[in-house]
Amino acid sequence: MGERWTGPTARLVLASSSPRRRALFSSLGLEFDVEVPDVSEEMWMLADDDPGLMVTALAGRKAREVAGRVSEGLVIGADTVVVLDGQVLGKPEDEGDARLMLQSLSGRTHAVVTGVCVHDVQSGAGAEEACETAVRMTSFGEKTIEAYLATGEHWGKAGSYAIQGRGALLTAGIDGSHSNVVGFPVEILEPLFDRLGYSIWNFVL
Repeated sequence: MGERWTGPTARLVLASSSPRRRALFSSLGLEFDVEVPDVSEEMWMLADDDPGLMVTALAGRKAREVAGRVSEGLVIGADTVVVLDGQVLGKPEDEGDARLMLQSLSGRTHAVVTGVCVHDVQSGAGAEEACETAVRMTSFGEKTIEAYLATGEHWGKAGSYAIQGRGALLTAGIDGSHSNVVGFPVEILEPLFDRLGYSIWNFVL
């Protein structure tokens, strides 16, 4: 559609409770509000067997739920999972669950898949997309796993690690979007906004 942006237009709303997503948006210089969606993240287990469709469907549910509570703007929903050998790993339920996840990831390559939905409150239109990044993990043993769990960094993280923190010590490299592994693939924002007739630059301070 070309460059049409001239300055701030609609309100930008991040439908997420994730501090990592808020930090990513802030690092881009975006002006945005945060509204936490009232949607169970366990709903992904009831979705399609395709991880990309699962997370995109849940991202859409989050965005539309928040859109129903605000009067204007663009609402962005997202959901991230880790996929290893076709098995979807969400956030750990307890420390034992986190330990099992880390044991399974050691020395292996897995995928981090994030679904993103941008919903235009005024028009009701939406744009959705999934992003996948391959992550190679180092081979680590029980002592390393216990040391990492002791940091508490695994809580609330898909796959039980955070690449933007101490979890970087567990990773050997990635193929794809780094911000996707953090929790939100910022690279796909502009294409999604463009499909709705906006530019992400409308919201950059």
